[in-house]
Amino acid sequence: METTKNHFFSDMSVMLGRSMRHITRSMDTIITVCLTPIAMMLLFVYVFGGAIKVGTDNYVNYLLPGILLIAIATGISYTAYRLFMDMQRGIFERFNSMPIARSAALWGHVLTSLVANAISVAVIILVALVMGFRSTAGILSWLAVAGILALFTLALTWIAVIAGLSAKSVDGASAFSYPIIFLPFISSAFVPTESMPPVVRAFAENQPVTAIVDALRALLSGQQVGTNLWIALAWCVGIMLVAYIFAMRVYKKRV
Repeated sequence: METTKNHFFSDMSVMLGRSMRHITRSMDTIITVCLTPIAMMLLFVYVFGGAIKVGTDNYVNYLLPGILLIAIATGISYTAYRLFMDMQRGIFERFNSMPIARSAALWGHVLTSLVANAISVAVIILVALVMGFRSTAGILSWLAVAGILALFTLALTWIAVIAGLSAKSVDGASAFSYPIIFLPFISSAFVPTESMPPVVRAFAENQPVTAIVDALRALLSGQQVGTNLWIALAWCVGIMLVAYIFAMRVYKKRV
């Protein structure tokens, strides 16, 4: 027990390295996570962008925050898949028989999700710059954007942990992400909510993605964020805490 406590961070770094090697060796994962949102961004900007009225001539500036959230939602499905495969292969049981921290393997998956999604977000922003994205945000605003995206990633990752540990099949482990990927389409990510029918608009304006997208868009454009920032943070932190509590309960029960 003493060894486990003293070497938690070193154990976790080893598990992080293990999970990251799985990412780098699986090119289809990298391609899917990066290229699908990029293809969607290209489609909306160059095919649909001319017909969508958002009050700005540069549609990619309006669109980018929603694309980033879709990329993260796509990426965390692989976290659930990798956790499910480790459960099926008895990897957690093997690790628990060794003198390492009990939760180190789990945290390795969580941090891998954070790093992998950060890389995907960076790649997508670079592509958006080529497509004409421009930002007047200062350093503090960019740090705030990074913080919100990190919190959003962690919130969805802990949901992925629940799915990965509880699923009975590979399809079940990754299918949970589909509703999350769909949420940005019923939000202000692609069009202003004012253009939606009343019932759809009411849902769009009161779901977490709209507040997060609006906060990111205001920060990137150098505008006043207002209450959207605090609403976005409240959604991210709230979801993360609830998901973390349930994920740890499932982890203790299953492992």
